[in-house]
Amino acid sequence: MAFWRLSSGEATGFKFLFSIAFLYALMLAIAYCILHMKFISPLPADAPLDRFSEARAVEHIRVLAEEIDGRQEGRTGLREAATYIKTQLEMVKERAGPNLRVEVEETQVDGSFSMMFLGHSISLGYRNHTNILMRISSMQSLDTDASVLMNAHYDSPVNSPGAGDCGSCVASLLELARLVVDSGWTPPRPIIFLFNGAEELFMLGSHGFMTQHKLKDTIGAFINVEASGTGGVDLVCQSGPGSWPSTVYSQAAVYPMAQSSAQDVFPVIPGDTDYRMFAEDYGDIPGLDIIFLLGGYYYHTSFDTVDKILPGSMQARGENLISVLKAFTSSSKLKAASERNSLDMDTNSDMVERAVFFDYLTLFMVFYPRRVAMVLHNIPAALFLFAPFFLYMRDPGMHPWLSIFWAFLNGVIHHTAGILLGVIFPVLFSVIGLYFAYPMSWFAHSYLAFLMFIPCSFFGLLLPRTISDRVSHCQGVSSKKIMKVETSDEARFWGAFGFYAFVTSAYFFAGLNGGFLTFVICISMILGWISFCLSVKSYGYDSIKSPMFYVIPLVPCLLYSVYFSGILTLLLIEKTGMMGAVPPPYGFYLADVAVAAVIGIVTGLCVGPIIPICDRWLAKSSILKFLLHFSVVMLAVSSQFFPYSKDAPKRVVLQHTFITTGGNEIAGSSYDLAVIDSNSMEFIFKHAPEVAEELHAGPSFSLGNAEMSPQEAWLALFPISCVVTTNGRFPAKANKILERYSQFPHLKTHKPTTTFENGTRRVHLELSLGSLEEIWVTVLNITGPLSGWSFADGKPPAPELPRGGPPSYILRLSGNSSEKWIFWLEASSEKEIRVDVAVLDQRLDEETLHLKRLFPGWSDVIAYTSFLSTYFF
Repeated sequence: MAFWRLSSGEATGFKFLFSIAFLYALMLAIAYCILHMKFISPLPADAPLDRFSEARAVEHIRVLAEEIDGRQEGRTGLREAATYIKTQLEMVKERAGPNLRVEVEETQVDGSFSMMFLGHSISLGYRNHTNILMRISSMQSLDTDASVLMNAHYDSPVNSPGAGDCGSCVASLLELARLVVDSGWTPPRPIIFLFNGAEELFMLGSHGFMTQHKLKDTIGAFINVEASGTGGVDLVCQSGPGSWPSTVYSQAAVYPMAQSSAQDVFPVIPGDTDYRMFAEDYGDIPGLDIIFLLGGYYYHTSFDTVDKILPGSMQARGENLISVLKAFTSSSKLKAASERNSLDMDTNSDMVERAVFFDYLTLFMVFYPRRVAMVLHNIPAALFLFAPFFLYMRDPGMHPWLSIFWAFLNGVIHHTAGILLGVIFPVLFSVIGLYFAYPMSWFAHSYLAFLMFIPCSFFGLLLPRTISDRVSHCQGVSSKKIMKVETSDEARFWGAFGFYAFVTSAYFFAGLNGGFLTFVICISMILGWISFCLSVKSYGYDSIKSPMFYVIPLVPCLLYSVYFSGILTLLLIEKTGMMGAVPPPYGFYLADVAVAAVIGIVTGLCVGPIIPICDRWLAKSSILKFLLHFSVVMLAVSSQFFPYSKDAPKRVVLQHTFITTGGNEIAGSSYDLAVIDSNSMEFIFKHAPEVAEELHAGPSFSLGNAEMSPQEAWLALFPISCVVTTNGRFPAKANKILERYSQFPHLKTHKPTTTFENGTRRVHLELSLGSLEEIWVTVLNITGPLSGWSFADGKPPAPELPRGGPPSYILRLSGNSSEKWIFWLEASSEKEIRVDVAVLDQRLDEETLHLKRLFPGWSDVIAYTSFLSTYFF
């Protein structure tokens, strides 16, 4: 459409549209720089010793992720990492002045317990996992003094060098320990640095500390340092119990990065951290869970290398940690376990009461208790309900009170419809786009998702105004009447205000910890409305300056909305590569629909507040057509982009499966291949034909006709196996496996069965892991009349109930594979107990290594060997 054919009103609308677009682009650029720590200047390796240095910390990451070959359980690199950490701590100890007592120790932990993870009930048994611990205290301190725990894990997941997760965490604490000693500071309370060696195996290292270490009851507060990526925002994702930890953080952090709403989202994310062991399952210690959020493309992949660490991230983290650590050690509320149990909760309400808090662009934090939120977050709703009465009293002869109130409710419905359409249209466009492009075409180029879905979401936000104006025009209603009754800008404004007010109240009464964003939107809208009303008196209602005066007071709020939405959207986009593959046909659409819906929601948060005033200039048919055309063009452009790259790899799971019998015989061999996002194996074979050829899949491979891997084939990954539902099984040779291993894993009875008077029988078993050298984990699936066992205090967990199968009990074992596991199972009847054993070995034979190398560079192949065997007792 030629611009010279536009009416003056449409031309003004386009000018206003481009002005608004420029404003949001500027805010987006600011948010991007903040999220990626562009404003932080990392300190070099020769920085003063009383300052945290990112360069010194990165050198630790380089050693852990590059010089040490693999920090996975079962590999020698994990032992080397423990030795390196202990050596560094001993060096720090040697430099300690006479004012400090520094103790370094290495402990071996073992135990067993049950837990729920991803909705599955499992039990875990472990032995010989190594924790490294340093305690720094003043010479006057006692062993029983309340202390602050700093925790990080040094093990890494299978196939990953673990620079971000969690080499960055270990490096942060090593530099922090050095800083405490070299700065000459004498901590008022003891500080314990815990480097645990088994977090990736379901938090076993922290469990061992919390159940066995002599200092566990002295911990008065903790900070758990984690990474779900390679840098960026170092967000406080969990805080508690109570509001005291977040209070300390809000007052002390140099670059505060915390959102109480993260605690509403974190429980539904498929993952857990050591925070759970300290604050929930095995303690009620007040603490913080601080996590690197961005760089999630590399999380748990072979691309998690030191060069992917985002510059500035480690510096910001270190400066925050030392400041918050000093605040914790100086707090009068730091109490050991025995002191916490005797506290008067009426006078120490912040030890139990939750709070609402958020940072503003890492500049400062806003913090208030939930009891204050009960008042604040309901003021907007009360104001909305009072506004009709106020307007009626201002001019009682103009309209009845009920008429005004009804106009406001219509405004709420009007804005709600716009928000819903702002979500529906991106979802529709995402589905339509999949007929012309691969799923996740935006994955390697996240900006494409914004360019594809924001314009059509904006179209949805404007559509109700366009329809309303057309209906009013067709009914012949005068513009004066429109302006002053149900469809007036005033009614639209208060309707939008009421929408955000009710969302704020609903969020509070749902028992959630957020709601601050919509509350801030409500306050900003009031300020914008006052500014708009004053500008109308000065420039007139039809002047384009009036809506600009409405927008200007909203800019701080809109900038925060863009910042908040950027965290949420970028996190989702980066994590879609590992969210799991749902079987067709729904899995084909899942990632695109999810990203489109979230972008629609955040567009409503970022743009929705300006709509009730600005849509008068923007809801023009020419502008709506432009938005639609732009969306269509971006769909076409995105179809030309390949979804993956080395900086955004596709994750593939390659399992070489051996079915063994008798401890030294191979009954079957296969390759089990799985993808964990929306692009299926057909996508892999199309773009990597050499892989298809090696697996004898053929050019006409179809997922519908392929042999599927039975679910029990993925037992070694349980419960993560729930994300590998789209998979296939391919034949593999087993010729040379007998040359490498003299003995395979084998389960047998090691003494006669014991039968009790009540009919219960106890089977005494011995599990040998054979000559396997790099065992990550052993998983047992036990079915039958199990009534007890020698793990987890003798109590089996709640049984799993697989479709079409009997109840089963899952047990994961880890630690020192050279020793045999000796245990017993109790059966409540003579019926057989079946035990399926899966052992995950990280060693690969030459054929599997060759197959792994055939995968393209834009993929990340998690490859390992699984030994499966079945026994009846």
